[in-house]
Amino acid sequence: MSVIVRDDGFHEDDFTGASLDIAPETDAGYLPALIDGAEMIRVLFPTFSDGRGFSLARRIRALGYSGRLRAAGPLIADQYAMARRVGFDEVEIPPELAERQPQAQWLFRADWAAHDYRARLAG
Repeated sequence: MSVIVRDDGFHEDDFTGASLDIAPETDAGYLPALIDGAEMIRVLFPTFSDGRGFSLARRIRALGYSGRLRAAGPLIADQYAMARRVGFDEVEIPPELAERQPQAQWLFRADWAAHDYRARLAG
């Protein structure tokens, strides 16, 4: 079973509704029709080095989607801050990755908003 990562650490999946999976190769022009009425959207990441999901998340939020947005795949703890900044609410990782990168590594990056370069420039 996958591990859900949020700002306060690891969780079991608590979502019980229907989710919509969006593949990284999805044409952004189709997003408005795809996301309409979705309770949760899972943007799939086939590998940690495939960044197309970050662009899709930003686009989905720009379209006004306010539901739960989840990055799903083998993202690494170093990518957590970027995932949160583009609009993901949480990250779903495989259990093997959670073993290699335990909760402490993800929590270290959980204060993502305070370390944003834009926040430092505004202050």
